[in-house]
Amino acid sequence: MKLLQSKGLKFLGVVTTLVMLMVLLGGALVTKTGSGQGCGQSFPLCHGKIIPDQLEIETLIELSHRVISAGAGFLVLALSIWSWRAMGHIRETNFLAILAFFFLMLQALLGAGAVVWGHSDIILAAHFGISLISFAAVLLLTLLIFEVDKKFNAYTIVIDKRIKRHTYGLMIYIFAVVYSGAFVRHTEASLACPDWPFCVNSSPGDLSLNSIQWIQMGHRMAAAFIFIWIIYVAIIAIKNYKHQKVVYYGWIIALILVTAQVITGALVVVTKLNLLIALSHALIISLLFGLLSYFVLLISRSKINRKKES
Repeated sequence: MKLLQSKGLKFLGVVTTLVMLMVLLGGALVTKTGSGQGCGQSFPLCHGKIIPDQLEIETLIELSHRVISAGAGFLVLALSIWSWRAMGHIRETNFLAILAFFFLMLQALLGAGAVVWGHSDIILAAHFGISLISFAAVLLLTLLIFEVDKKFNAYTIVIDKRIKRHTYGLMIYIFAVVYSGAFVRHTEASLACPDWPFCVNSSPGDLSLNSIQWIQMGHRMAAAFIFIWIIYVAIIAIKNYKHQKVVYYGWIIALILVTAQVITGALVVVTKLNLLIALSHALIISLLFGLLSYFVLLISRSKINRKKES
């Protein structure tokens, strides 16, 4: 019986994680296609109906996002309750379950408010970041269910203060850069600069940019700093953590993800906002944020391990 429950919980965790990823990408798709008003100003109905008579592409995208988000809400609630009952003895379980559900509901309320009353670009840009926190919490909860920590000997890992500071700093900074990226999309500044890496490659030192171009270039410079920062931390991990595979390979994966993020960011401009590349850009940063969230979990375990050693 316990084996069946364990398999069922693992299956629910995987499904919920994938659906949460779809919620993230669906929100990005809504923004990138300008489908935010695809259902008019009615919520939760679409143009006052469950299924409107005319399903234009913007309506279909917005309606699909709402349906997936609603399904994600039920899945996260089910995962939270089941996890709490099955593995509430693991100290992170309850916190992650509450965090996942709370931020998913906050994201839904923010989205509903944007439809009915409208919001400024500053508020709308927070929508993706809030969804990202909920996704990361669900991902970590699923990793706990699969006991991935035991597979990678995470219960014996001890991480030094230098890696800890960089991890915490990167988490906070990446969240801010994610917000700036969402702000770029909501202010329609994605193609404000026609070239890459400079706004205008023929005049790289030109500072006479308009406000929209500065928003775009500000995001590029902030993203470039993430790339440099992760290269630095990855070098530290590769040199000093060969004996702790989860840290060693984890930062190598982080380096691969941030490199892919830079490449897709450049291609978004070069291809003039190709939708598939733009969604890939959102997917990669979501995976990177999830990975760093797992590093934070490892750090919390590291504190306990250090106490055991002393």
